Amino acid sequence: MTTSSERSAHSRVEPAKLIRPRRKIDGVSAILLPFSEGGTVDYEGFEQHVIRTLEAGLVPAVNMDTGYVNLIPRSTRQEVLRRTKIVTQGRRFVAGVFIDDRPGDAWAPDAYRAEIAQVLEQGGTPVIIQSFGCASFSEERIADAYQAITADCPEFILFELGTMFAPFGRIYSLATYEALMKLPNCSGAKHSSLSRRQEWERLALRDRLRPDFRVYTGNDLAIDMVMYGSDYLLGVSTMAPDLFSMRDRFWEQGDPRFYELNDLLQYLGMFTFREPVPAYKHNAAQLLKLQGWIRSDATAPGALARPSSDVAVLQEILARLDRWRSS
Repeated sequence: MTTSSERSAHSRVEPAKLIRPRRKIDGVSAILLPFSEGGTVDYEGFEQHVIRTLEAGLVPAVNMDTGYVNLIPRSTRQEVLRRTKIVTQGRRFVAGVFIDDRPGDAWAPDAYRAEIAQVLEQGGTPVIIQSFGCASFSEERIADAYQAITADCPEFILFELGTMFAPFGRIYSLATYEALMKLPNCSGAKHSSLSRRQEWERLALRDRLRPDFRVYTGNDLAIDMVMYGSDYLLGVSTMAPDLFSMRDRFWEQGDPRFYELNDLLQYLGMFTFREPVPAYKHNAAQLLKLQGWIRSDATAPGALARPSSDVAVLQEILARLDRWRSS
């Protein structure tokens, strides 16, 4: 139910007043975890894509939805972390903290603490992914739950995940978001509702209460949210990290080419993030293979797939992307 304070917030938000020209964007790109036709992880392709993302100037994010975090075993998540530490060589990266639970399972704070500790040990910043146990809480308990599991964590990022991405996700009320924003070691939050309005509300709240807090858009259908003061933690950026970085530089420099390149990248996002949304990862593998960046466009076992006819559309998009690379 929408509270009176939230209805008031809706009426106060004027998106045009949120626009922040010439702002340096914090671009974080979720890394696709590639697979071989036999269903095994292509770790070489993964490592090369982490390096490619770093060289583009973006921050890699591993063990996220784009990395099939809910479809791979804990041992694979641990190996991803270990390899990321080696490849990044002290450079910044973020990593999802995920708990394998099921509907009806109790909140597992000790399990969360253990996973957070692993990310910190490998040099990453934890991104706290929701769980069924967390999603069952009343709004009043959410902030206390996060505070309890992150007491020994110097910095972490929240994650609001819409159920169109995963059934264990949840979008919090604006009042709960405000309480979470006030946690001093919470440096930002990824917002994946695919709703501009809800993200604009969070940006207005951020600007009013805590300007240093980063709202990371997870809206792959509205990647221009960076114009309004959002940073990003996107899945679509894994398909062309170099061009996302170019677009970001155009915005910081006040270069009008930002809009044209953004339109093309949004076309890519609109096509790949159509229903069913989780199948975007197969499109990502198809496009990365077309670019010669990975050997196979196979997905993780159990993941949703796209039709092979998508490849022709992706080839046409890739031709347009390559024109920017050669310009």
